[in-house]
Order: sequence, then C-alpha cells, then structure tokens
Amino acid sequence: MVALLMFAAVCCAAPAGNAISAYVALATGAQEDGGMAESGSAADIPPRMLTAYKKAAQQVGKHVPTCRGMRWPILAGIAKVESNHAIGRNIADNGDIRPRIYGVLLNGSGAGDNTTAVPDTDGGKWDGTATGERAAGPFQFLPSTWLSIGEDANGDRAADPHNADDAALGAAIYLCGNGRDLSKGSQLKSAIWQYNHSSEYVAGVQGWIDQYTAAATGPDLKNVSGKARTVIEAALSQRGVPYSWGGGNAGGTSYGICCSPGGKSGASIKGFDCSGLTQYAYAKVGINLPRLAASQASVGQRIPASLGPDALKPGDLVFYATAPGHDATIYHVGIYLSSGQMINSTRPGTVVRLEDH
Repeated sequence: MVALLMFAAVCCAAPAGNAISAYVALATGAQEDGGMAESGSAADIPPRMLTAYKKAAQQVGKHVPTCRGMRWPILAGIAKVESNHAIGRNIADNGDIRPRIYGVLLNGSGAGDNTTAVPDTDGGKWDGTATGERAAGPFQFLPSTWLSIGEDANGDRAADPHNADDAALGAAIYLCGNGRDLSKGSQLKSAIWQYNHSSEYVAGVQGWIDQYTAAATGPDLKNVSGKARTVIEAALSQRGVPYSWGGGNAGGTSYGICCSPGGKSGASIKGFDCSGLTQYAYAKVGINLPRLAASQASVGQRIPASLGPDALKPGDLVFYATAPGHDATIYHVGIYLSSGQMINSTRPGTVVRLEDH
C-alpha cells in the first residue's frame, strides 16, 4: 500500500503542520518492479541519452585535462534545448540516432532566425547537404565546428555528430574550451554563451541545468521500490520547475490560469501547482487522480489523521486544510518521501522542491 495524504483544490499557500486534515491510502502494488532505470536521472531524458551524457562527463578529462566541473546536467541542459534529447528518434545500443537530426539550412533566408549564409564545409557528410551548412545531431553542431572537436566516444573509430556518445563528448569538449572551471557560475555562463550568443538561450539552458542538477542530487531511495518509487522519482525529476497557479496535469507541465487568492497569475508560467504535480506523478503508475486536491483526497483509502506522520509511507499524499476534517477547505497537497519530508509545489514564486511537511 502507498499512503496518500491529500487536501486542497489549487495550491496557494505553504503547508501548515497543524492544518493536516487526513491521510488517504491508494493501492499501488509497492512491491512490484518499477521506478526509473537508475537514481540521479530525470524523467524526460531517454535512458540511452542519459548514459551518453554521464559517459561524456567522465571522458572529457582525457581530451581537456585542465577542464574542471563538467557534469552530466550541463550536457543535458544543452541537449534539452537543442534537440529535446533526440526524443522521437531511435537511439541504437551503440548510440547511433536515426532519423538524423538537422537544423535549418543557413542560407540567409531568415528561417529559424538565420540571416547570414554559411558556405558548405563538409560536402554534406554530416549535415546531409552540399548546398550550404546546417547544424547536425542532438547537440546541433555545424560541420565546421565538429571538425575541430569531434572525437570517438563509443569505440567504433569514427567521430559522428549523429551518435549520442560522440556528440555528448564533443559538446563536453566544446564547453570546456581551453580549460574552463564549470563549477564557477561565470565560466559556465560563458561556456553556454559560446554555444549560442543569446541571453535568452543562456537563461533557458541554465534553468534546465538547475533542474537536472536537483534530480542528480536526489535523496537516497534504495529502500523504496515498485510504483511508490516511480511516483517519487517522477516528482523529484521536476524539482526546479516553477510554480504555476493552475498549471500542470497528468502529461506534465502546462501554462496556468489567473489568479491565485493573492492575485498571482500562472497564465504566463509553464509549471505545476501542487495538485498538478501529484496528478503528473501518479499518472506514471497508471493512477488517474482528479485535477483538484480536494477531489484527490476522496480517492483511495483514508487514513485517520489521528495516527500521525508515523502512519505515512513513501509515495503517500499529504493534504492540508484550513478546517481539518472538512475536505472543501483543503488548500495544499504534497507527496511524502521519508523522515518528515515531502515533494511539493508550494506557492507562486517558488519551484517544485523537497521540504519538511
């Protein structure tokens, strides 16, 4: 059994310990196999791509010995923005990606914001066309750039920007430059800027790096298994995603609505509110929760609040109400982890995070 402590419609305030209304338990087959392939990952990254990122972070020192601070979330942040981790493509065991990923032809037409024609440098070997130049692979390298940083990372004696391992290593080498210390914020920002001279691009990549870093440094789940682990991993993978009033659903983040009791609109913010996050996490194990927290509290087996926090198990939902015992007053819900902590999206201006319940 996975216990759920549920209370609230749309989340609008920080939980208050004395406002817990009740506990609810849902049957989720906690002893069944489930969860993500490994800890320290993120729900939106295909496992084979994640393997490539981790491998590249380990290998880059052989090629740029003076590089410091390279880690897989940096590579994941770049690849998320450049190709969405090659999602929708087939990624073979050796890392080859098919169909290949190409950017727009840089012919000055204005498509994809390109205004300067770039002459062909590879005869179409990597970018599939000899009529000009275009970016190639999951990290979107121009053939001319690939020529200077491409290395064989999967042992097939070829450096191919359409191979996940090779491309990730190439990106790591490129970001390291002549020996950056990427643990320093200013140098990491410079590395991302080198990739794309856009402040908006830098901010977007850094946002994803922060989210993946949170996933990579997650709590120890070695004693959590089955569907409970899947639910928790799914919620943890969204740490760093902004709170959005009315945002989120079973499919993931979404733009929210206007307005919270404090007058904050989620209409321009893509993220989760409290019940949107729980709906998303439980959908990963086939449990379709209602959208609003007060309605979620009516699903499953209610555990009396009088039993206290000791009755909770990992994956349970924790609900909060202004008038305990009255579900209509529920204003917040989170997912219990252990040791008094839960994963939740609390209020406007915050992000999905792990905190004390």
